[in-house]
Amino acid sequence: MEQHEIDMINKYIESDTELKKLWEEHIDFENKLQDLESKRHLTPAEQAEIKRLKRDKLTGKTKIQYKLDKYMTQETS
Repeated sequence: MEQHEIDMINKYIESDTELKKLWEEHIDFENKLQDLESKRHLTPAEQAEIKRLKRDKLTGKTKIQYKLDKYMTQETS
């Protein structure tokens, strides 16, 4: 995510519980991915888990972006 997006998240996270949940999930997915991707050898189950985490992280990021777009529209109105 770009810095201006992170700044917006920080601005609205306390008043938007859904955004807060999505952001916490995003961070959790990122941490789990880093842990798995740092391993030298992955089991097939771990490889599948990486694919699932990446898919879920992207889905969440899309939802976050949608919320940020709504806030940006409100700010410019």
